[in-house]
Amino acid sequence: MSMMATREAYGKALVEFGTDERIVVMDADLSGSTNTAKFAAVYPDRFFNMGIAEANMTAVAAGLASTGKIAFISSFATFASLRNCEQIRNSVCYPNFDVKVCASHAGLSVGEDGASHQCLEDLAVMRAIPNIKVVCPSDGASTRMAIKAAIETPGPFYIRLGRSKVPSVYGEYGDDVPFTLGKANTLREGNDLTIIATGLMVKTALEAHDMLKEKGLNVRVLDMHTIKPIDKEAIWKASHETGLIVTAEEHTINGGLGSAVTEAVCESHPCIVRRFGVNDTFGKSGTPDALFSAYRLTASDLADECEFVFKDIKG
Repeated sequence: MSMMATREAYGKALVEFGTDERIVVMDADLSGSTNTAKFAAVYPDRFFNMGIAEANMTAVAAGLASTGKIAFISSFATFASLRNCEQIRNSVCYPNFDVKVCASHAGLSVGEDGASHQCLEDLAVMRAIPNIKVVCPSDGASTRMAIKAAIETPGPFYIRLGRSKVPSVYGEYGDDVPFTLGKANTLREGNDLTIIATGLMVKTALEAHDMLKEKGLNVRVLDMHTIKPIDKEAIWKASHETGLIVTAEEHTINGGLGSAVTEAVCESHPCIVRRFGVNDTFGKSGTPDALFSAYRLTASDLADECEFVFKDIKG
């Protein structure tokens, strides 16, 4: 099975689509880690290392966007979203400028860098800001399509990327990968319950699906790659047809995918929603595998949660 970090796919996509001379790329002295160095090597005249000055980078990107450029800016998620929040809100989103914030090293999978770098709150913060679109791709192929969509769609984006290599969900890195901004992908059909997952938890959801199938449960799996605008129709359909939803995210359960899904469910076709993610706590230092086990975010944990909820609600 092919493995690729979504940050690596981001770097490859920047080079591929960088023939569009409107594109400029900026980084906060982390271009080797975020993979923007790939773009810098091919298009040095349109790459700017802004140093450890994320807020200034964002303001400069807004200025470039005001002249017609498509500005991609990158840093680790904890800095790109939280340190940068005011500038993203006031300098980018308020004037609705064409700035794409591509934040790498998000979630527990950052690993040994620990709680200070394991951003678990970024989706919650970003989706609360008007005008911005929030995307969390599951693998390399879907990351490529997310970057393509960001280039083709005017306005601010926040794209969440990871440090660790992840298994392929969609196979080859090409144009046939299904990706429509704001539309979930149905990866498995089922009527007993629905798992709605985002990011690297999509692969986890598929593994949990297989475990539950062996126990006689018919589970639907949705890849909710776009957190904002979220696909309410797919959520309502799942609620109506399966009557039970479990959300899965590498993020705090407060304000992220789980909250977005429950908000949508409350508007129409209400059902039980169980949020599966980091339960209102900070991360710790450790290998990604050890952390996912410690925080009970493995495929086996997700399968157990789904089975428990199904038996508790549907008997």
